[in-house]
Amino acid sequence: MPLPKFNWPSLRRTAETLIIATIGGFGFHMAGFPAGFVSGSMAAVALAALLGRPCGMPNWLTRLFFLAIGISLGTVVTPETLQGMAAAPFSIGVLAVTTIAITAGSTYYLIFVHKWTPVSALLAASPGALAQVLALATEFKADVRAIVIVQSVRVLILGVGLPGSLSLLGFESVPIERASKLGLADSMIELAILVAVSVGAAYGLQWLRFPGGILFGSLLGSAVLHGTGWIEVALPPWLAYSAMIGCGAVAGSRFSGMTLRMLMQYLGAAAGSFAVAMVIVCAVLAVLLPILPVPVPDLVVSFAPGAQETMLIMALALHLDPVFIGAHHLARFIIVSIGIPVVVKLISGPPAPPAQPKPPQPPTGD
Repeated sequence: MPLPKFNWPSLRRTAETLIIATIGGFGFHMAGFPAGFVSGSMAAVALAALLGRPCGMPNWLTRLFFLAIGISLGTVVTPETLQGMAAAPFSIGVLAVTTIAITAGSTYYLIFVHKWTPVSALLAASPGALAQVLALATEFKADVRAIVIVQSVRVLILGVGLPGSLSLLGFESVPIERASKLGLADSMIELAILVAVSVGAAYGLQWLRFPGGILFGSLLGSAVLHGTGWIEVALPPWLAYSAMIGCGAVAGSRFSGMTLRMLMQYLGAAAGSFAVAMVIVCAVLAVLLPILPVPVPDLVVSFAPGAQETMLIMALALHLDPVFIGAHHLARFIIVSIGIPVVVKLISGPPAPPAQPKPPQPPTGD
């Protein structure tokens, strides 16, 4: 019987990426860095990619990481955490206005300061929905490389800088622990139910083309089981930490194919547009924090203009409310997904049709 064929280059790339991510994650964690497993793995893989290492993760492994993260996020949901959703409708409305403001502000910054074209500037300023942004960039002949760098730098700054900033401001996260009275046999049965329901919900939402279906579906399945008290068991901590490291590696792999020279070429645009976005977010938070009964870290992560997957992983690492934060990032994803394509088409017109080959000319006689 012939042995199964493996894509050895892909396997080596995945193994190297995970080793780099593990070293970085444990290094940050041992140094006492907040959310160190996520931040360290992301930073280490991003640096390795910029230095020319072929970093990357296969899709099937990325899905497994997202499943584990979603299940772990749902573990901390209790009836008490759902009370925080009372403030969600108002803050989501404010988030919608804030999303428009930071997109417009960052777009105008890139146009007037760095002389970008309007389409490239708008797509680079879009807070999230990277897959759709890149599809639009290709369709409308925007500067894909510049957009990827600006978007990736924003995710890296938030992933590494946000936990440290919250810690420096004195906001320490406290893990939510469940006291389980189950025996080993009952725990194994509950764990099987938890995994089965979460995986079913994840692939159900993905089948419905729900944005972030794997992550949000597993979160939903786990949250229903834990929030109603039907299930007490949680994934082993080592598995949750491994998933954090893996997801950090996925985020850091965004820098694959880039070089330090390319990064420096667009670093000013990336840093400047990020600064504009954060000034607007901080101004909004300064108004919201005194009037909303929501913990400061929860509100900060909810309004942070990063990728929804990265921010939910950050919520798990910082022991924040996944329901409140997930609702905000899902709302922002929907706003961006609907609004950005409309605006792109308004400011650019229809995409240029592909060039048609010239019909052969009949030979002319002398």
